Amino acid sequence: MSDTEALSQSDSEPAYGKSNPFPAPLLKKYNLNGEGSAKETFHAEISLVGSELSYEAGDSLAVVPENAPDLVADFLQATGLDGTQSVTIDERSMTLQQALRDKFDLRIVTKVVLTKYAKLRGNDELLENCGDREWVKEYAWGRDWVDVVKEFPGEGLVAEDYFSFLRPLAARLYSIASSLKAHPGEVHLTVGAVRYEAFGRAKKGVCSTFITDMWDEGGTAGVYFHHNKNFKLPKDGSVPIIMVGPGTGIAPFRAFIEERIATGASGKNWLFFGDQHEATDYLYQSEWDSYLAQGHLHRVDLAFSRDQENKIYVQDRMRENAAELWSWISDGAYFYVCGDASRMAQDVHQALIDIAAEYGGMEESDAAAYVKQMQKEKRYGRDVY
Repeated sequence: MSDTEALSQSDSEPAYGKSNPFPAPLLKKYNLNGEGSAKETFHAEISLVGSELSYEAGDSLAVVPENAPDLVADFLQATGLDGTQSVTIDERSMTLQQALRDKFDLRIVTKVVLTKYAKLRGNDELLENCGDREWVKEYAWGRDWVDVVKEFPGEGLVAEDYFSFLRPLAARLYSIASSLKAHPGEVHLTVGAVRYEAFGRAKKGVCSTFITDMWDEGGTAGVYFHHNKNFKLPKDGSVPIIMVGPGTGIAPFRAFIEERIATGASGKNWLFFGDQHEATDYLYQSEWDSYLAQGHLHRVDLAFSRDQENKIYVQDRMRENAAELWSWISDGAYFYVCGDASRMAQDVHQALIDIAAEYGGMEESDAAAYVKQMQKEKRYGRDVY
């Protein structure tokens, strides 16, 4: 998804947007996973009061993060720079420590930025390696700029030298997990904390752990909206919908159900959800159970991959229920998938083609064309990352 200007329902230009993010207060956050889970997935509720910003179910929220204090400290130690020295960024005076916290991406190593560093360092070997895209891809995996500077020290470089090549610290987009009609003046997120070990150091996702570890209730962070025109509920509320959202991919479907309830939509709703363990990782379980009991949710199919010897995923549940799924699609149902783009979304896409081929009596090529036509007609929405 690409960043766009913030949405507003008014005709006038909103005061807040991508160029001027709204300083939104965090109302509350809590861990959705049960004790013993291998994951940390936080529900965050953010206030929009005073922003005049609005959104629709299916949109995303951009959050402007800060770098973690330990990452800034490690970078200062690796470079030998003094964090208390005064620097000027965008005509504003601040300490180097503040600049590294708020302004520069210390995490992402790209071919372009690594090449600039190699030139600045005068390191011919590194510069030659930077010409090999596959080498850069392999080298950059799991590394941040602390790792790079440790391996290729920047002797003699001053703070402004690093400012000349480091990328700006950019906002990260999160699928919205709420309906504005259900929660006036608020926007909710479902955020999975990213943590891992690599090259002898603990690493973490810049924005995910900013939200889970650093953004305290009552504190503010800059936010703005991204409008996703290809991931919207059908205008006709009587149309059925099928939602496939394992893990944090569940977020927009919480928004969809809240929106369908708020608007009195009569169409049937079918949810496919999966994660590792039902006991600890069934995100928003009490809400889904309540919606099922109230008749707002008509079917839920679950795939908890590690609760049995053979791993089961959402695409497996789709295939198990292929006849009924095809019946819904034949009746005009909209189909949505949200989550991991690299594997899950591809497997779900192929499962949908296979179901169309088998139950629609089509050749594989025709089934693929049918699914592509669903996308063109915006009956098949993908929010993948």
